[in-house]
Amino acid sequence: MAKPKAVPKTAPSSTAPAFAGLLNNFMLEDTTMDMSANFTSFQDAMAQAQSKAKEAFEKGTSMMGEASDFTKGNVEAMMESGKIFAEGMQSFGSEMVTEGRSAFETMSGDIKELAAAKSPTDFFKLQGDMVRKNFDTAVATSSKNSEAMLKLMSDAFAPLSGRVSMAMEKARKATSA
Repeated sequence: MAKPKAVPKTAPSSTAPAFAGLLNNFMLEDTTMDMSANFTSFQDAMAQAQSKAKEAFEKGTSMMGEASDFTKGNVEAMMESGKIFAEGMQSFGSEMVTEGRSAFETMSGDIKELAAAKSPTDFFKLQGDMVRKNFDTAVATSSKNSEAMLKLMSDAFAPLSGRVSMAMEKARKATSA
C-alpha cells in the first residue's frame, strides 16, 4: 500500500504577526494610561454633584417653608373672614329683630287708628296714608339692609382679597425671575 502523503505545513500567514502587533500595542497603550487624572476629574464631578444637590435641597427646603407660611396665612385669613362675617350676621340679625318689633308696634298703632275711624272716608284716607308710610319705610329699610349686606361682604372678603393680591405678587415675581 501506498504510504499516505504528509501534509505540508504551511508557513504562518503574514497577517498574523501584524494583528498580534496591533493587539500588543493596544494593550500596552491601554495599561499605561494615567488613571490619576481620571480619578481627580471623577472626584471633582462628584464634589460638584454634591454641591448642586445640597443647593437644590436648601432651595427646596426654603420653598417648602415659604409654602407652609403662605398656607398658614391663608388659613388665618379664612378664619378672620369667617369671624367678620359671623359678627356682621349677628349684628344684622339683631337689627332685623329690632326692625320687626318696630314694624309690629307700627302695625298695632295703625290698626287702632283704623278702628277709631268715624266714617268710611276717614278709614280710606287713613289706609292710604298708612300704605304710603309703610311703603316708604319698606324701601328705606330695604335700601339700608342692602347697603349693610354689601359692606359686610366687602369687609368679610377683605382678608381673602389681601391674600389673593399677595399670591399674585409672588407669582409675578416668580415669573419675572
